[in-house]
Order: sequence, then C-alpha cells, then structure tokens
Amino acid sequence: MLKIGEFSKLSRVSIRSLRRYDDAGLLPPASIDPLTGYRYYSERQLPTANRIRALRDMGFPLIVIREMLNCYGDFDVLERRLLLQRASVLEGIETAQKRLRLLDTALERLRKDETMMKYDVTVKTLPERQVASVRQILPNYDREGDLWGIYCQETAGMNIQDGDPALCTAVFYDGEFKDRDVDVEIRKSVIGTYSDTEHVKFKVVPAVQVASATFRGSYDQIGAVNEAVAAWVEDNGWIFDGLFFNIYHVSPHETRNPDEFVTEVCYPVKRK
Repeated sequence: MLKIGEFSKLSRVSIRSLRRYDDAGLLPPASIDPLTGYRYYSERQLPTANRIRALRDMGFPLIVIREMLNCYGDFDVLERRLLLQRASVLEGIETAQKRLRLLDTALERLRKDETMMKYDVTVKTLPERQVASVRQILPNYDREGDLWGIYCQETAGMNIQDGDPALCTAVFYDGEFKDRDVDVEIRKSVIGTYSDTEHVKFKVVPAVQVASATFRGSYDQIGAVNEAVAAWVEDNGWIFDGLFFNIYHVSPHETRNPDEFVTEVCYPVKRK
C-alpha cells in the first residue's frame, strides 16, 4: 500500500486533486486508517489515476469522467464522448480565433493615422438585372452560407449563365439587427430564361442607387464600414431609401482566407 504522498508522486497527480477525485467518487483510497485518517492507495490504482489525468488534460469535467470510467470497456460510448469533446474544443478554437481577429483589427486601427481609418464611400447606380434568388428565415446571420448551398445544389444541372458582371449579393429584410430568425435573401445575377426550382426563384431586380463602401478582409469589419457609410450619408445630404445589402466580390467560395475577402456594403439612398 502507498501513502497518499507516495501515490501522488508515482501518479503525478497532486494530493489536492486526489482528494477531489475521492469526493467525486472517481478514485477513492484503497483504505483509510480509522485512527489517523491517513489515506492509502494501491499500485493497482495507478492506471485509473493516469486515465483520469489524461481525460482532465482533454478538458472533460469530473462528472463526465466518472461516467467514462464506469463504461471504460464500452468502445462506442467512449468514442461518442471523445467526438463530442473534440467538437467542443474546435468550437472553442473558432471562438478564440474570432476574438483574436477582432483584437488584431482594433489594434491595427489604433496604430493607423485617423485619415486611414476612414472607408471610401461613393454613390452609384446598379442597373436592372435578372437574378436567381433564395430567401429564407435563418437561425442567425452566420448561416447565410446555407442559402448559397441551396442555390448550388438546386441549380447544379441547369447550366446557368452568369450575369455580366456576375454579382453575388445578400439582402437583409429585417428593420433591425436580430440575434435569431433573420430574414435573408441571396441573389446571383444571371443571363437567360430558367424555371424556378423548389427554393430558387428567378426574377428581375430594378435599378437602384446606392451609397457603398468596399473593403478587403474578414467580415468582422462590417460594423465599422456601416458606421462609415451612415456618417457619410448624413454629412453629404442623402437619406436611406431601401434595404441594405452586401455584394461579395471575393467570397468564401473563392478563398478560405478571410484576409482575401472583398466585400461591398450598399445602402439604397436618395437626396434629401
């Protein structure tokens, strides 16, 4: 039998953690001296201690580790738990990467001259064009890609000819920012006559005058670009006159590198 300090050294688990594992029902001592209260562990418990340490290093909470130890011989249960934890870690990495991009962008702006922080805003008219569109209520704005997936799937065998220019846009119908259940329509300019599919509708979009600003980089900048366009519209005697939309000149369809995205934020406007 090993005293708790000896077992701690051999298992490379702190005494404090061993006490926590005992309280959680994961690794109780093999015996406890009734007179002194000293805890003794068996060498046979070292593999269990190693399993617990390995699972803790993977980020599993103690309550889940107890379940996994109870079914350690069940491969299917263990695999499901490992896959769920892997997905959770990946989600955490994506969240951390997004926060890093936001921090890097904020730092970059702080270090630039004030005049370089402004986005160039111009007024132009987009001509009437025929488009293929998909409009749905989405769980959130990040799911816009679902609509592009529907478009690609339902038109895969239709030999659709792209418009000139081949504009890919997303129109946002809600009058305010929403955390969920957002009304979004994606449009791609096309040439020719085609029959509607289940979700893809073909229609003509009228000409529209917009105040727009184009930027390069991740979509994290859109908030700042919106501010720049709104300030420009107010300062230059225009008013908003319709639903805003984005034009994706270089999108995730062309590159997986967010630094290479090129996006144009457009607000329909008219003179005051």
